[in-house]
Amino acid sequence: MIHARMKGICLVLTLALLSLWSMRDDLLAFNPVPKAPSLDFNRFKGQSESGQAVLSQDEKINIEVFEKVHPAVVNIATTTLEMNFWLQLIPREGQGSGFLIDRNGYILTNNHVVEKAQKMTVTMADGRKVSASLVGRDPSSDLAVIKIPSELVKVVTILGDSDRIRVGQKAIAIGNPFGLSHTLTTGIVSALNRGIMTEDGRQIEDLIQTDAAINPGNSGGPLLNSNGEVIGVNSAIYSLSGGYQGIGFAIPVNRVRDVATQLITSGKVAKPWLGISGLSVTPALSEALGLGVKQGVLVVEVLRGGPADQAGLLGGNRQVIVGGMRLLLGGDIITHIDEHEVSNLKELGRILDRLKVGHTVKVRVIRAGRPLDLIVRLKERPSSAG
Repeated sequence: MIHARMKGICLVLTLALLSLWSMRDDLLAFNPVPKAPSLDFNRFKGQSESGQAVLSQDEKINIEVFEKVHPAVVNIATTTLEMNFWLQLIPREGQGSGFLIDRNGYILTNNHVVEKAQKMTVTMADGRKVSASLVGRDPSSDLAVIKIPSELVKVVTILGDSDRIRVGQKAIAIGNPFGLSHTLTTGIVSALNRGIMTEDGRQIEDLIQTDAAINPGNSGGPLLNSNGEVIGVNSAIYSLSGGYQGIGFAIPVNRVRDVATQLITSGKVAKPWLGISGLSVTPALSEALGLGVKQGVLVVEVLRGGPADQAGLLGGNRQVIVGGMRLLLGGDIITHIDEHEVSNLKELGRILDRLKVGHTVKVRVIRAGRPLDLIVRLKERPSSAG
């Protein structure tokens, strides 16, 4: 009985399968297998009816600047020699960015990229590799110039005017972060006149702050405006992790232009010098000593034969002890240089850094409680003066 029932079930299933097989053409006609070109996602090209991709104005600027400038940006690989634990000299590899500034083959970069380098290899935008030689470097500004053969130069960058930069304007960085060649990042100019302390303890002032992503390897690359003009040289980042955190710094191009000119023409940068040692005047110090001014620079000593000495500035002439410190008082108090207010020694240094050797400046001092203007011709700082 059961066996007969199973035979009946198998017969019904067999007839059903035969019926479906006979209907296969009708089923396939209802759900046909499409060909690849007929699929919607293969027909849609993601472009406008004209066939061109729709780009915003900001995107167009980024593309135009990159295409214009990136052929002049290079990767710089360096080899330095260091002493290991066993007092053996071992090579260490480093890398950074740079950009061509002159058709004679001059490349601008950071001092810390090429400092102590025994060998420098430049990789061009088209992949060519060439050895470079050092022209000169300036640790105080963290700038350096290296050189490659002029016949390899096809495109150079255009240096803009950093005095016209405004907070909020577009900033574009091109460099080689982590060795990733010709990377473009964008942001804005976040702030101006920033000062930072470098890893080797040098203070660099008047920097451009930007939120364009700058990472290790970007050092020495250009910071650009919307016209593709260089407005600064990417130099450092502020980071708790060692990577990008939204705060990068660039050296303004107007300072870069002056430093590069001196390095190329003389191999060094001449620093202007007053020839004094001094002390920052604070309200508390002024009140304690009865100086009569709330800020400025108290001249403690005038170096014989220096610019200040030849102009008639006076140093201290009597010793006093203040808070356990022995000070020379009675000297002039510098309050202005060419109408620029001098609030302390740091500000005095910033003002002098903007000037050049040979410039004549008006120095206003307070002497015996009265203002006095003196004319000082700046000289080059002797190497012994630091």
